[in-house]
Amino acid sequence: MSAPEDQGTPDGEDAPVTVIGIGADGWDTLSRQAQQAIEQAGAVIGGPRQLDLLPAHVRARRITWGKPLRDSVRPLVEEYAPLGLVVLASGDPWHYGIGRTLAGQLSPGRLRVMPSASSMSLACARLGWPVESAQVVHALGADVSPIRRIAYPGTRMLVLVPRGESVLAVATHLSEAGLGASEVWVLGDLGSARESCVQASAAQWLAGPPADPGTLPRLAIVAIEVAAEDPGRVPALVPGLPDDSFHGDGQLTKWEVRAFTLAALAPRPGELLWDVGAGSGTISVEWCRAHGSCAAVAIETRADRSAHIAANARAFGVPCLRVVHGQAPDALAGLPRPDAVFIGGGFTAAGLLEACWEALPPGGRLVANVVTLESEAALVAARSRLGGELGRIQVSQAEPVGSFSAWAAARPVTQWRVTRPR
Repeated sequence: MSAPEDQGTPDGEDAPVTVIGIGADGWDTLSRQAQQAIEQAGAVIGGPRQLDLLPAHVRARRITWGKPLRDSVRPLVEEYAPLGLVVLASGDPWHYGIGRTLAGQLSPGRLRVMPSASSMSLACARLGWPVESAQVVHALGADVSPIRRIAYPGTRMLVLVPRGESVLAVATHLSEAGLGASEVWVLGDLGSARESCVQASAAQWLAGPPADPGTLPRLAIVAIEVAAEDPGRVPALVPGLPDDSFHGDGQLTKWEVRAFTLAALAPRPGELLWDVGAGSGTISVEWCRAHGSCAAVAIETRADRSAHIAANARAFGVPCLRVVHGQAPDALAGLPRPDAVFIGGGFTAAGLLEACWEALPPGGRLVANVVTLESEAALVAARSRLGGELGRIQVSQAEPVGSFSAWAAARPVTQWRVTRPR
């Protein structure tokens, strides 16, 4: 569809797009400038809820986004932009809104954005929290487990949930982590005449909720002020979490060796790890905990251990950990390219090292831990070809010998660390 030529309207590739944030309070609280932009538009695109907030006198054609939304953005914008297009968004389009999607598909110069207060800003205003004091967790896919990664006593969180009743999942995760004393608010329909707020501790939400979860508003934010019954149960920030905090059959990289290994892998924001021969997935979990944008693929041959990895990912709030059940190197085919590789098992498997090395980009890191003489011999040979550094990690613990104590040594771990040349 295109506008008549005598109007001089730019074609779809060049026509500007006005993006207007609208809150739950609707039309009356929009600025006059925003109202005029909508009244003069030939087409308005948005979700059904935003479109329903427009008054009857707005004559623009109303279009809802297609599904999946990302695939529908460019076709719809290019079709209707020549008419004079307004895109409606919730609150602030740049704060977990459609602004990012539009900016990723259109030239930034085409966008004219008029934001309203975001629901996160409104929640902080109601609670008396400085906005910068609260961490935002995006859980609109109904998976609230990411709160576990950042839930520390004193932390404030705003959890974006698909519906108010998700508070029960939030309370469950907090209680399982020993944080049942945390205060939890459900703030609904913020900015509208129907605005509501229900507050209780996480433990109370599970034991006897102050409101029927089925009656909580669909448009809700769950706010949390984290408190611990026993701060000693809260996982530390640095790598080397206690071995008994993981699900598994004992096949894991012990905490002391794990701390050394994570230091060698050196996770950075946004990087991807391949954890080959992952066992219980402890290396992958701690890699993902290093930063919210880190991700890992754990490759494990045994189904029971693959299940343990998935359980550990949920327990520590790292849904960015993907489990691949299969035998490397065949199971590596088709995986996204890693920034780092850890080989914790199967180092001597034919073709494994070659597949991992070829997958690494220049500057990518590879770390391998072995304990057997045969694996160590293969590791030393690899080092002679590819370079890198060798080290041995020897850990001893004091154990009782009668009424005295003596050192008991664990099996030494030989570690190879190498960076692919740039």
